[in-house]
Amino acid sequence: MSPFTGSAPHTEAASWRHLKVTLDDGVATVTLARPAKLNALTFGAYADLRDLLAQLSRERAVRALVLAGEGRGFCSGGDVDDIIGATLAMDTARLLDFNRMTGQVVRALREAPFPVVAAVHGVAAGAGAVLALAADFRIADPSARFAFLFTRVGLSGGDMGAAYLLPRVVGLGHATRLLMLGEPVRAAEAERIGLISELTDEGAADTRAAELARHLANGPALAHAQTKALLTAELDMPLAASVELDASTQALLMNGEDYAEFHAAFTEKRAPKWQGR
Repeated sequence: MSPFTGSAPHTEAASWRHLKVTLDDGVATVTLARPAKLNALTFGAYADLRDLLAQLSRERAVRALVLAGEGRGFCSGGDVDDIIGATLAMDTARLLDFNRMTGQVVRALREAPFPVVAAVHGVAAGAGAVLALAADFRIADPSARFAFLFTRVGLSGGDMGAAYLLPRVVGLGHATRLLMLGEPVRAAEAERIGLISELTDEGAADTRAAELARHLANGPALAHAQTKALLTAELDMPLAASVELDASTQALLMNGEDYAEFHAAFTEKRAPKWQGR
C-alpha cells in the first residue's frame, strides 16, 4: 500500500461509524460492535473495514492489528435484512459492486503490511468466518464455531476468496467439506485441521490475541511485513520464482537498520531495539 495520500482526509479512530477502533502504541484493535445482532455486517461495516485498513496501511503507524467481536460472538456474517434482503432488489451491476467490496476487505486484510490477529469466540459464520480466515492468526476459545454458510443461502461457497484461502489453510479435502456443506466446525476440530492458530481457555481469546499483537508490534515490523507479503505472493508462484523473490527481499533487508541492530545487540549482549527500518 502506497504511503502517499491525496485530498481524502484522515479519519480519527473515534470517527469510524460502523466499527470500534482503538490505537495503542502500534497496536490497533478493531471491534465489530453490533452485539444485539451477533455483529452481523452491514454495507457500512464492510466499507469502513475497507477504508480503515487502507488508511492504516498507508500511514504505517500500526505494527499489529486485532480484529474482534463484541458480545456473545465474533461475527454472524452478513445481516439478513440489511444485506441479504437489500441485495434482492439490486441489479447485476450493483450486486457486482457489493461483492467486489467484500472481496476488497479480504484483500486488504491479506495485503496489509502488518500482522492481523483474529480473536474468535462464539459464532464466526459466513462472511465472519472468511474475515477470520483472512487474518494471519486465529486465536479462539472453546466456544468458537466456524461455519461457511454460503451454500445454505443458495450461493457459491467460494465467496470473498474463501475457495482460494481455505484450501491453503486446511487442505482441499477439509475445504471442500466446509464450503460445500456449510456445517459448523467447533473449536476442537478447528484446531485439529489447522483452522485456528491457538486454542485458549474459555473467555481468554481476546486477552491472548492482544498479547500476541503486542508481541508482534514490539518485534521487527519490516521483517514481519515482508514475511507476510512473501507468504501471500508465493502461494501461486513456482519454486524458482519464489527463491528469487526471497533472495531479493533478503538482500534489501540486509541493508536495513534492523539487521544491523540485531548484530549490534548480539555483540553488546542486549535486546534489539527494533525500528522497523
